[in-house]
Amino acid sequence: MMPIDKNKDRLAFAGKDHPAIKPAKIGVVLANLGTPDATDYWSMRRYLGQFLSDKRVVDIPNWKWQPILQLIILSKRPFSAGKAYQSIWNTDRDESPLLTITRDQCDAVAAQMAKIYGEDVIVDFAMRYGNPSVESVINKMRDQGVEKIVFFPLYPQYAAPTTATANDEAFRALMKLNWQPAVRTVPAYYDHPKYINALKNSVQMAYETLAVKPDLLVASYHGMPKRYLMEGDPYHCQCQKTTRLLKEALDWSDDDITTTFQSVFGREEWLRPYTVEHVAELARQGKKNIAVISPAFSADCIETLEEIQEEIQDAFKEAGGETFTYIPCLNDNADHLDMMTDIIQNELSGWI
Repeated sequence: MMPIDKNKDRLAFAGKDHPAIKPAKIGVVLANLGTPDATDYWSMRRYLGQFLSDKRVVDIPNWKWQPILQLIILSKRPFSAGKAYQSIWNTDRDESPLLTITRDQCDAVAAQMAKIYGEDVIVDFAMRYGNPSVESVINKMRDQGVEKIVFFPLYPQYAAPTTATANDEAFRALMKLNWQPAVRTVPAYYDHPKYINALKNSVQMAYETLAVKPDLLVASYHGMPKRYLMEGDPYHCQCQKTTRLLKEALDWSDDDITTTFQSVFGREEWLRPYTVEHVAELARQGKKNIAVISPAFSADCIETLEEIQEEIQDAFKEAGGETFTYIPCLNDNADHLDMMTDIIQNELSGWI
C-alpha cells in the first residue's frame, strides 16, 4: 500500500488569496533549566533576575521579594555566580556546559527521529531561563509548519520549580498564538526502567575504573524548601524512589547508598539531609572514600561541575575525607539517548 500524503491538497478548496500553509509536522522540544549568555556582570544579572523572579522558584510576594532581589541580591550575586561559571565555562564554544550538552542531546535525538520518521518530526531544544527561549523555539516550530508538539522537560523527578515552570512557559508562549499547536507534556520519568538502567550503568562503569571502592554512594538531588513537600509537591518522594530503584538495580543494601539534597538557598528549612553537611559528617564518621551521583540532572551544569566538584568535595576533604569521586550526569550517553527516544516515541503514539 502506498503511504498517504497527509499534506496533499491541503488548500485544494481554498481561494487564491488564502495565506500559505506549510506541510503539517510534529515538533519535539527538549527543555532544560537555562544558562546565562556569558559570565560578565550584566549577562549574569539578566539570567539570575529572570530565574529568581519566577514565582515557581521563589514564591515570596513581589512587594517583599523584588526590593531584596533588585537592590541586594542582583547587586552582588552576579559577581560570585559569574566567577563560578567562569570556572566551568566551555571556552571553545563560548557557552556553558549545560548548553553544549543539551545541544548534543538534541542533535543525537533529532538524528534518531529522522531515521524513524523522516522529515515528519522536528526536534529542537529550549531553555526555561536564558536562550534559546521556549517562546522563540515554539514560534520557530510554528513557522516550520508544526501543528503538534511534544514538550519534554528534562527533569526526571517532577517539581513545581522545574517541570511545572517549564510547562508554564510553554503555555504562556501558546497564549500569544492565534493558531495553537496541540501540545503534550512529558511526565516525570524518575522510575522509567531505561532511566534506572542508565543510572546503574553509569555507576558500574565509574566503579570499575576506581582503585579504591567507595564506602558509600551519595545520590545528591537538587534541593527545595521542605514546605513544598508539605504542600503536596511529589519531588521528595520521587527522588527517594529513584534512589531505591537504583539500589535494587545494583543489588546493593541500604548501607551502600544514601539520598541527600544540595543547593540550599535562603533561611527557611529545605529538604534534608543537606549534601554539603552530610558528606562532611560521613568523613567524620570514618567513611573516607565516597562517590557522588546527581540523578535529578539530565546534563552536567553549574550545580554538578562547580557546586559538587568544588564546594561539596572541599567540605568532605576538610572534614577528613580522602577519595571523592563524582559520577557525571547521563548527558549524551547512548543509553540515556535511547531512553529519551523511547519516551518520545511513546508520547507520539496516535499522532504518527
